[in-house]
Amino acid sequence: MSENKSITERILTVSSKVISVVSVPFFIPVIAFIALFLFTYLRIMPIGYKLVVLGMVVSFTILLPILLIFLFLKISGAPTSNLGRRGRRYVPYLLTIISFIFCSLMMRRLNIPWYMNGIILSSILIMIVFLIANLRWKISAHAGGMGAIIGGLVTLANVFGYNPVWLLCIFIILAGLVGTSQMILGKHSLNEVLAGFTIGLICTIVVLYPTTSNIFFRYLF
Repeated sequence: MSENKSITERILTVSSKVISVVSVPFFIPVIAFIALFLFTYLRIMPIGYKLVVLGMVVSFTILLPILLIFLFLKISGAPTSNLGRRGRRYVPYLLTIISFIFCSLMMRRLNIPWYMNGIILSSILIMIVFLIANLRWKISAHAGGMGAIIGGLVTLANVFGYNPVWLLCIFIILAGLVGTSQMILGKHSLNEVLAGFTIGLICTIVVLYPTTSNIFFRYLF
């Protein structure tokens, strides 16, 4: 009986690690842009335009943040495990926020549509809230990313006029799996997962919803 329990625990642990790696928040903006180019009217845009936008997003939301965090670890001599401590988590957030800000400024300069820039801007807002909260509370960034995806689906469905019910069902299930994996691995408690998901959901809806987005694009940006 104990052997079967041990096998089950190992399977749960391995599955949780795989889910945790696949759902890294760095990839969410890129996935969002790929989805826009595949499932909305933006699919008619020239392939060159799509590649330029995707290349810019990949560079500023994945490659540059990873490079900056790597350099920070090398210069400071801090092991990767130290990033889990609340006192050191603000540095990767700050470096990533700076990289995302440059991405948003580039998009604005290139006259990229507001809802595309809004994906980056909502990510910045989420990270700022996380940066402040993580000074005292280790909130789940993975859950925040899933909340952002669901918030983006709801708001962009309103912008493009499509029914996102089946996609919502899929991502709600995935959000549950991601949150559960974080708890199984002992990285976060239930409250930290729920807090991360709520922050991601609310920030994305506030930035991308047409009515409230005017505040960000007219007065704050």
